[in-house]
Amino acid sequence: MNPAQLLRHFDRVAETPDAVARLRRFILDLAVRGKLVEQDPDDEPASELLARIQAAKARLVKAGEIRKPKPSAPIQRDELPIEVPVSWIWIRLCDFGTLSGGMTPSKNRSDYWDGDVVWLSPKDIKTDEVSDSELKITSRGLSETRLELFPTGSLFIVARSGILKRTFPVAINRVPAASNQDLKVLVPYLKGNERYLQIMFRGLTDFILRDLVKTGTTVQSLKYAEFEIQPFPLPPLAEQHRIVAKVDELMALCNRLEAAQSKREQRRDRLVTASLNRINQPAPSAEDEAATAFREHARFHLDHLPRLTTRPEHIKSLRQTILNLAVRGKLVEQDPSDEPASEVLKRVAAAKANRNLKEKAKPGKQKSTTDGQHRTYQLPAGWVWAPLADLTAVLNGRAYSKNELLDEGTPVLRVGNLFTSDHWYYSNLTLEDEKYCDAGDLLFAWSASFGPFLWSGPRVIYHYHVWKLSLHSESDLDKNYLYNFLAHKTQEIKDSGHGVSMIHMTKGKMEMVQVPVPPLAEQHRIVAKVDELMSVCDQLETQLTTTQTDSRRLLEAVLHEALAPATDEERAA
Repeated sequence: MNPAQLLRHFDRVAETPDAVARLRRFILDLAVRGKLVEQDPDDEPASELLARIQAAKARLVKAGEIRKPKPSAPIQRDELPIEVPVSWIWIRLCDFGTLSGGMTPSKNRSDYWDGDVVWLSPKDIKTDEVSDSELKITSRGLSETRLELFPTGSLFIVARSGILKRTFPVAINRVPAASNQDLKVLVPYLKGNERYLQIMFRGLTDFILRDLVKTGTTVQSLKYAEFEIQPFPLPPLAEQHRIVAKVDELMALCNRLEAAQSKREQRRDRLVTASLNRINQPAPSAEDEAATAFREHARFHLDHLPRLTTRPEHIKSLRQTILNLAVRGKLVEQDPSDEPASEVLKRVAAAKANRNLKEKAKPGKQKSTTDGQHRTYQLPAGWVWAPLADLTAVLNGRAYSKNELLDEGTPVLRVGNLFTSDHWYYSNLTLEDEKYCDAGDLLFAWSASFGPFLWSGPRVIYHYHVWKLSLHSESDLDKNYLYNFLAHKTQEIKDSGHGVSMIHMTKGKMEMVQVPVPPLAEQHRIVAKVDELMSVCDQLETQLTTTQTDSRRLLEAVLHEALAPATDEERAA
């Protein structure tokens, strides 16, 4: 497959998330390797162009506009970063033009600033061409400092910035401009080939970032001495013009592809958002056509998950919608023969009273279940609201001093261990049973990172920033239903916390979180349905990842084939 075929069949790989960005890099790679346009044997040789560049440099030296540079060392083959056509030649960057920089005039001199002279810094180098700057200097700021006013058609290169971790910005000035110290400016000896030089830098970005950029203590910076003598490819001038025209044409095509892709994604996002919003609205209470239509819409969405979820963000929203439907009584049918939740809560209250008696707890500490805090929607018949404290004891973990955290003993479960593979610490302390958690225990992280977890590991000691939620009666409340409710409620719980750099939740607020409690039989049905749908979401995520991976591999294979040297048969064809 040649590059032209790739572009014709690009729609096959266009759904890869970064397909257009990869295509842009591919176009530039082709350009700098001499594979984007045909070579023409009738073109004036590149050696003639080099002779004119050298003559232009000599004129500038004779006129006293630049110093006479030292002769460049002969170029060795091991210095060349890529293969190029035999009709091209290599010259060192310092032989293309002068390379210099700028500085920042004193900010204490108000007469140096807010003038009309363009003064460029890395923050201005965002497009191919620049004609304005965020900050400007005065004529005095230019004349009384070491600043140089560079002519139009110069190349302003970011030489010191964190952005050099991932890209190599180069812009051409279309008005005379000065520069700050974080840019290097290449002023070509021969005018008119600056756009090719820009494309050349862009096409060799990976090589430049890998071999010619160093990592400092704070930011990346260009290895200036090595960059200045690095050999770069020089095609014949006529071929340069063809390269520039073809790159501009194909980049315009990329812009159209990107716009079309963005438009498709926006339409898809709107469809998913509208659909999810519709089934998240309160369901009609009466058994009429509206109620029937609502249930049919919700069922349609859940039955067509694969067609409506094409991005990771869609699946994340879908998971929240499933949980939202679950805790509002919209996910499964209600059964009027189910024992109402009010009866369930009576048994839970009895178990709680018995527990308090055994633990000699003070009943007055718990707030009444009649508190209406956070009751934001109407529940189905047979459901009741209850504060978390009426359903489960919120048990504090233990805080540790630095010298109590060891390298062996009983593992200490911290918030970081729940969310990441954070380093484990250990303890040799013997604590009361409630300070340990075992497989099956329901936990909630409440500091910095928030969320519920059903612990599945070995016995551990849980840290102060983790609560263990111990059900008053495990036979009357499905732990998985409570987990699903807390997963749905996590962001709201976090939003009600306190702190600036690190958010914390108070135990008192947590105990008063209002829980919608369904009949026990319905709890089990809800948990089964949530598990079923979350399994579908897992499959969708796996499928989406596989599809994207396959698309990336296909794109890489196509690009590799397009970059490979043509066979004799292909040349003949």
